[in-house]
Amino acid sequence: MGAVTDATGTRRRTVAQPLVSRILRVTGPLVEMEYTGGIAMYDLVSIGPAGLPGEVVAITGDVVTVQAYEYTGGLAPGQTALPRGRPLSVRLGPGLLGGIFDGLLRPLSRAGDWLLPGAQQAVAEAPSWFFSPSVAQGEQVAEGQALGEVRDAGPVPVKVLVPPGCRGTVEGIADAGDHPRDVPVAVVGGTEVTVSALWPVRRPRPVRERVDSHEALSTGQRVIDLLFPVARGSTVAVPGGFGTGKTVLLQQIAKWCDADVIVYVGCGERGNEMADVITELSELQDPRTGGRLADRTVTIANTSNMPMMAREASIYTGVTVAEYFRDMGLDVVVIADSTSRWAEALREFASRTGALPAEEGYPAGLASAIAAFYERAAAVTTLGGDRGSVTVIGAVSPPGGDMTEPVTAHTERFVRCLWSLDRDLAYARHYPAVSWAGSFSRDVPVLAAGHRAAGDPAWSGRRDRVGAVLAEADRLADLVDLIGIAALPPRERISVLAGRLVREGVLQQSALSERDAYCGPEKTAALADAFLAVADRCRELVDSGISASSVEEVDFGPLLRAREDTGPHDAAGVAARRNAMLAGLGEMRP
Repeated sequence: MGAVTDATGTRRRTVAQPLVSRILRVTGPLVEMEYTGGIAMYDLVSIGPAGLPGEVVAITGDVVTVQAYEYTGGLAPGQTALPRGRPLSVRLGPGLLGGIFDGLLRPLSRAGDWLLPGAQQAVAEAPSWFFSPSVAQGEQVAEGQALGEVRDAGPVPVKVLVPPGCRGTVEGIADAGDHPRDVPVAVVGGTEVTVSALWPVRRPRPVRERVDSHEALSTGQRVIDLLFPVARGSTVAVPGGFGTGKTVLLQQIAKWCDADVIVYVGCGERGNEMADVITELSELQDPRTGGRLADRTVTIANTSNMPMMAREASIYTGVTVAEYFRDMGLDVVVIADSTSRWAEALREFASRTGALPAEEGYPAGLASAIAAFYERAAAVTTLGGDRGSVTVIGAVSPPGGDMTEPVTAHTERFVRCLWSLDRDLAYARHYPAVSWAGSFSRDVPVLAAGHRAAGDPAWSGRRDRVGAVLAEADRLADLVDLIGIAALPPRERISVLAGRLVREGVLQQSALSERDAYCGPEKTAALADAFLAVADRCRELVDSGISASSVEEVDFGPLLRAREDTGPHDAAGVAARRNAMLAGLGEMRP
């Protein structure tokens, strides 16, 4: 028995006959089989007569422990298991955009109600793809360089790249035309390059270097873009209890953020929620291309009624797909909803193995697993010299809204941004229910420098002032509940008024409004400046002797309605309403 290394860097064992093993024990997703040699950690295994996919997670003496990714009913000791000689891998290539897949990247489109056990794919893929070469025979190419493009159905061009670890002379290049996915379209330095190739999901795709990103990912959600922005290539956690609007917020980001490609991973969520996501994405017009938003989205649907352990693989599958598009010089956003369901799969399997549990029954390696997932997010210089990024946004569903439970607590340690959802805001119908007191963004300093370089030096001061207004209003809220608003001094009454105006006029945003579902950065800045200017004018009025009650009775409705009455980019319309409101306040006299 020997070993060879393919273009992806994967060591494949070369054997005369498959090393067939015998199943020893089956308990739920855990399968134990004999060690027959030639098996390595994280190898793919076909289990039983149906060839159920599984992955080696432990080798102890003569026993190999496998976690199965499909329902194991019907498996029995004595049946055979066949190691495949390679890690759990997914096929990366054209046909991903606009597709719906399970946790192992097997297509679900037109698959029927049930998938056949052990099926490697649910439907036949396209027999060939149109390849257009961009290099000529005899040219020198390096790893990561584009050899050509594949004409796909979506708006994003899919490039065929020189595989990692491969470089040299182009010894052969296919002519423009249709080519099957497994037939080489180029030969580089003796290595054949096909339109699509397998890549291990647990192995990050290599890059030239990681870089600092000074550019914010625009989400179109004012509370995020204004107070808790995220840089391209950064990480975000979205914790929130049941009913606080996690799924709606993530769907809004998937619809409106300015990424090139969206990878939406439904990790253990309800099937009806996943169905709603797929339906809305297929019907929504892409504001960037005019086509369907789904055409630049990859959907990985692993819902709560699917095999539990496939959740464990689904997030790695999603981030591997994101890295594939990142290597083409694209900005990609991975949305995982939710990582709590993924952690539950880890806890379920750990209990089957008899591992010593840590807090609340989770495995002792939970923190390391969470860190390993989020650290695959980055802004990078690709092997081909392009700039690309993978931004990871993961929802967390703490039971009962307990933010101290292990998954939430460990996630907060590793992410750069936290968008914590507040139950009181959600029950008050304030959406998005992002808590300005319980959220943070560690990307603010680098993004402030980016805004200054881009010609918006006021960005940081605007954000600080809005945060100060909200903090002061929160400080006075308990006092108002205790003694009433009328007992406060005039300036503090105006502080309470300013907090309400900012909450209702800037931070609140309707996902059902055509004009308010998305808000451009220029309109966000205009709204914030408008309400800050009005608040300053109100303070000037009470300082001049006008009673606070008279100021509170002013009709602020026209300005409050500006977020829905003006277009997503209509900063001028907001400024006009601000000037009208300031003019009306200027006519007040003591």
